[in-house]
Amino acid sequence: MEFKEVIGRRRMVRHFTDEPLEAEVVERILAAGLRAPSAGYSQGYSLIVLEEGKDRERLWATHSPSDTPAGWAPAVRDAIKKAPLVVVVLASKVTYLARYAQPDKGWTDRDEARWPVPYWYVDAGCVALLLLLAAVDEGLGALLFGVAAADMARFKEEFSIPADWDVVGCVAVGHEDPSAPRRDLSSRRRPAEELIHRGGW
Repeated sequence: MEFKEVIGRRRMVRHFTDEPLEAEVVERILAAGLRAPSAGYSQGYSLIVLEEGKDRERLWATHSPSDTPAGWAPAVRDAIKKAPLVVVVLASKVTYLARYAQPDKGWTDRDEARWPVPYWYVDAGCVALLLLLAAVDEGLGALLFGVAAADMARFKEEFSIPADWDVVGCVAVGHEDPSAPRRDLSSRRRPAEELIHRGGW
């Protein structure tokens, strides 16, 4: 698939079948995610890969029904739960602070104030986007979703995530259910003239 076609087809898919994924496909998607940029080559991101049904059930068990995002009707949530792959994207601030305190970076401390933008989250976001694009390139659907603040402690405990690692998001990957209705959001897309500012704001 040409890159421009991958870009054109990328969208959030909320309805999956339970058709399994080939192991080679999963490995290619994961490898693509690890090609993300990394400030200072810190590589302060990690992935938790949930392929086994019992592990994905553990993920959904940590979600409180009251915290289900708007629009996630039970039927939609059940459809997402069918996705045979969920990748949890994590970021480590301390990894970046430690990397930039090394001699070749020129800082002698780990002062977070030096970072006007938290690049540990920026880089992890790039990982998530590459996972989404790689899924499209494999002819699959994908959805990026978050973990609610009220559920975060339980989620991290369930998957033994160290305290100094943050959950940036989860990417569900699978075969899109062709019988599910597709949302047309084209009317809500803001025109490029409102989003692109040439030479300044």
